[in-house]
Formats: sequence, structure tokens, C-alpha cells
Amino acid sequence: MVTAEEILGLLATEFELQPAASTVRAGAPAELWTVAGTGDTPATVGVIGAVTGPFCSACDRTRLTADGQIRNCLFAADETDLRTALRAGVDDQGLAEMWQNATRGKKAAHGIGGPGFHQPSRLMSAIGG
Repeated sequence: MVTAEEILGLLATEFELQPAASTVRAGAPAELWTVAGTGDTPATVGVIGAVTGPFCSACDRTRLTADGQIRNCLFAADETDLRTALRAGVDDQGLAEMWQNATRGKKAAHGIGGPGFHQPSRLMSAIGG
């Protein structure tokens, strides 16, 4: 694993990085930096340090996978199955309730960094991350 700090250090050997004008990250996963000297519209680079620089307390993301599962965190061990509900004819209100319940079950950091933490069984490429 390469830490966010290491990534920024390596980039800084070649580029002058400055925090992006909008440092408000909200629930976004990437911390943004502008690359000095790249013109009127400066290049931007984003670094996601979810493990070494957790941002879980401000995260407002959920993900719908290609196979119809809601994940309330890339590190979550469980998913909510919308595909089966859709195929069974659940209406829009029922789907909205399922999504809300999945989001309400979001756990802070999903134990990242804790002794009992285990990587999810699905790879990021299978989740869409």
C-alpha cells in the first residue's frame, strides 16, 4: 500500500502542488490539488487516502453496483439487494425505503484500521471502485 502522503511526496518531486481553491471536501473521496504552471485552467490531481487518511466522518456516498446491490461503503461487508426486489415488482416507494435503510446502516469507517477489520470479499473492480 502507498499512503496518500507518499503519493503527494512523489508528485511534489516533479510538480508544484497547491491545495485546490475549494478545500471543502464535503463527502467527496478525493482531496484535490492544483498543479502550478499548467496554464489558465490549471491541472488538478485528486488523491484518495481512505485507509491512511480516513474521511469517513464526512462521507455521504453510497454505491449501486452493476449487479443491483447497494453498498453504503466500499469497505462494507454487506450489501442490499435491489435487483431481486425490482424483479419481484417492488414499487418506487419500496425501493426508496430499501435505499434509505441501507444508508442508515452505514457504519463509521467500517472498522478500517481496527484489529478486527477484514477486507470485503468483493474486489473493488467488481464493486465499481
